[in-house]
Amino acid sequence: MPALLPTLALNLRVVPRGCYPAKMADEEIQAELERLRAENEALKKKRNTATSMKVSEKGAVSVYGLGRFPVTLYQEQWHKLLLMAEDIKTFIAENKDRLKVKE
Repeated sequence: MPALLPTLALNLRVVPRGCYPAKMADEEIQAELERLRAENEALKKKRNTATSMKVSEKGAVSVYGLGRFPVTLYQEQWHKLLLMAEDIKTFIAENKDRLKVKE
């Protein structure tokens, strides 16, 4: 009895002539690469320059630009924290040798 070979169904697509993506010239590729690099640098500078605030969906105050994620507190929490400002400054000064500085 001859061994039965499994038949393979090939899923081929026919692409009409002229529908292939156009090849980019080396100069165009280099120009696009430079544009993307410049855009990346601009985004990095924009991200690191300023802090901003907005009201969150739940009615809290979100401060952006301090780190990767915003700092979000409700107004009574911000008031409480602001009243502690001098205590926080003193605490930082007293523990300066143990604290790291992020640049």
